[in-house]
Amino acid sequence: MEKINTKDDKMVIGIPRAMSFYNNYPFYYGFFTDLGIKIILSDITTKQTMSKGSSLVVTETCLPIKVFIGHVLNLIEKGVDKIFVPSIQSIAPKIYNCSKIRGLPDLVRNVVKKDFTIIEATLDKSEKNQGLYEFLTEIASYYGITDIERIKKASKAGWRTYNNFHIMSKSGMSYKKSMNYALQGKVFIENENKEFPISIALISHGYNIFDERTSMKVFDKLEAMDVRVYSSLRLSTEQMEDGIKTLGQDMYWANEYEMTGAAGHYLKDNKIDGIITITAFGCGPDSLMVERITRKAKHFNKPLLNLTIDEQTGEAGFITRLEAFVDMLFRKKRASIISKIDINNETSYIPNTNYIETK
Repeated sequence: MEKINTKDDKMVIGIPRAMSFYNNYPFYYGFFTDLGIKIILSDITTKQTMSKGSSLVVTETCLPIKVFIGHVLNLIEKGVDKIFVPSIQSIAPKIYNCSKIRGLPDLVRNVVKKDFTIIEATLDKSEKNQGLYEFLTEIASYYGITDIERIKKASKAGWRTYNNFHIMSKSGMSYKKSMNYALQGKVFIENENKEFPISIALISHGYNIFDERTSMKVFDKLEAMDVRVYSSLRLSTEQMEDGIKTLGQDMYWANEYEMTGAAGHYLKDNKIDGIITITAFGCGPDSLMVERITRKAKHFNKPLLNLTIDEQTGEAGFITRLEAFVDMLFRKKRASIISKIDINNETSYIPNTNYIETK
């Protein structure tokens, strides 16, 4: 690991490669870069990252939080003095995050007994004067930046990078490629030329499926099985809002867009052959959302596989369940195609029973 000493550099911020990173990093990148703040990312998640994070919290803590703590430790080990740990309370009036995300700065402060500065700010759109600009202003104040016009300009740079990322994601480009191009200020649209016999919607939070260690590279594994994978990144906010209504729900949790919203949309999408949900063990909000998705999947007669992950999840068992589910979808689709051929075949064989016996 490369050791970096940032204590003497006031314009540096360390960002853990966990939690909100997977959804919001394009915005953070554009915002901090425009302000002249250098970003240092933690290393990619490893088994050691999870083990170190797990050792500092109680067993019942969900995997994403354990991973986040591990990434904070990684940044400290690299010599990063200022680490970004936001408190995202509410993304809209009466739309809340879970308690662990809301109290993330306090959790980190209490379990990580190291000498570093937490760059924390609160976003709470259920309260007055705690919206996005207040959130960004609070972050910038740690670097002595108070000019609101400069902060608004940086915010626009952040949204530009963020929007470019989503344009490419919605076109079907992979998460990793969309991110790389967006950070370079480029936009490319890929044509989906390759045909896949099976299409699956992968329903989960970004930090569960785009972290290649916690998800065990699920996208690559499914594509190797000849499966096209769809996620919430392919959808607009309006499509996910409609998906929530499809499940007969009112939005309460901040991350329902990528869970019940995406699931509701894909359940009624005829090109989707099956749904896979991936949730972290011990996540209360997810357990409620998956229960709703499971009930509606039966209503739409859509095959569903629920997978739960934690730091002990074995890759062999994970792959076996994926293979069994995909094989079932292949068989189901093949049987459906054969059935349609039989029904539509006007030249079906009819035995000739009109014959004359001769002596």
